[in-house]
Amino acid sequence: MNTRIILKVLWSRRQLRRRDRWTRRQLEAHQARSLRLMREHAYSHSPFYRRFHKGLTDRPLDELPILTKALVMEHFDEIVADRSVHLTDVEAHVNALRGNERFHGRYYVASTSGSTGLRGIFLWDLDEWITVLASYNRSFDWAGSKAGLTRRTKMAIVSSTTPWHQSSRVGASVHSPWVPTLRLDSGDPMESIIERLNHWQPEVLVAYASMLRLLAEEQIAGLLRISPDIIFSASEVLTDQTRRRAEEAWERKPFNVYAATEPAGIASECDRHAGMHLFEDLVITEVVDGQNRPVPPGTYGDKVLATVLFSRTMPLIRYEMSDSVRPATAPHCPCGRPFDLIDGIQGRVEDVLRFSSDSGAEVSVQPIVFHRVMDTVPAAGWQVVQEPGGLTVLLSGAPKDFAHGVLTDALRRELGAQGAITPKLEVRRVSEIPKGPMGKAPLIRSSLAPSSS
Repeated sequence: MNTRIILKVLWSRRQLRRRDRWTRRQLEAHQARSLRLMREHAYSHSPFYRRFHKGLTDRPLDELPILTKALVMEHFDEIVADRSVHLTDVEAHVNALRGNERFHGRYYVASTSGSTGLRGIFLWDLDEWITVLASYNRSFDWAGSKAGLTRRTKMAIVSSTTPWHQSSRVGASVHSPWVPTLRLDSGDPMESIIERLNHWQPEVLVAYASMLRLLAEEQIAGLLRISPDIIFSASEVLTDQTRRRAEEAWERKPFNVYAATEPAGIASECDRHAGMHLFEDLVITEVVDGQNRPVPPGTYGDKVLATVLFSRTMPLIRYEMSDSVRPATAPHCPCGRPFDLIDGIQGRVEDVLRFSSDSGAEVSVQPIVFHRVMDTVPAAGWQVVQEPGGLTVLLSGAPKDFAHGVLTDALRRELGAQGAITPKLEVRRVSEIPKGPMGKAPLIRSSLAPSSS
């Protein structure tokens, strides 16, 4: 990270801190002004939006059409505000990435993994990237980190080191003498990860939730011996069991961070751990059902519609993400910040498994149903996989005397209570839970074709 970027991030960080003291009215005024400016920019610079929002440019946000990843990739060249940027060139740049180089020497580029069936590519200019970095830095501030020019803080990030993944780009961007960072790929052998963490001794640990669970088990077993002051879980569902194991391992509560490639930081916990504050000054987050209607507090939505207020190079207005989150019934935190809270994330809609029922209708079973059973299993890791022949439960690190029948009986009861016909169940012990291309180990996944509905 060069001095110019450091200074810009520090300035942006200061601006975000000031917003912690805003009133709700100030926040809403900022949202309205930022949304107006962003839409004006999109209509002036994006041929796609001029057509997509034709006749709607003066309509409120909730009346605008939904932008899907498929639409973004199909109309990429018309969405971006720079007419010299073309998808074929950006794809070639992504495929050739080896470090933190920028497209055309100007744009930071990151790609989604394609776990939902379609790869997405997104880019930011320097000013936008500064906001991306500051959005992640906000999580550190809220967790009490004092990292800065006067406080050197060692950090370790266990996620993806794939150059085109946003976590890798962010990690490369924030590395500096003030925040020396050890970046580890979560797909590396566990023995190597443990050895390097023990040598590095990070003060701040950031990891995928599935990796955090494994690291906590290694710490409890005495193989991992680190004492981080602050622990962050990101990119995957942080289950209650993983949270408890992390607290047992390091005697401190992990901080949950909700982020995605497209909008960057979306929400994060503060030191009250009363839920995750939405970054409403940066992203307008609509939690909606399958018909794009807002869900009431205390109810999980089917998806999220994100409007990224600072996006200019690639405006994102009501961009659809298949995350299922729950607005808190008590929207405000005792800390006094003006930002609304979400108090639950149960994964993506793609993680919702579907089964037949006695009536012949299809039954959707939410991830939380499986968590109720699996979080009671004495195992270092687990994964539920739906296959054409039934359900396979993978277990790693379970005691030899653990009875598989106890687990399958509990799953049958839970599925039956949901009205589902229980398929064939198989429990299989593995040395390690398999990871996807980004190094994540999803807790619940389906290998079935997506539902036509």
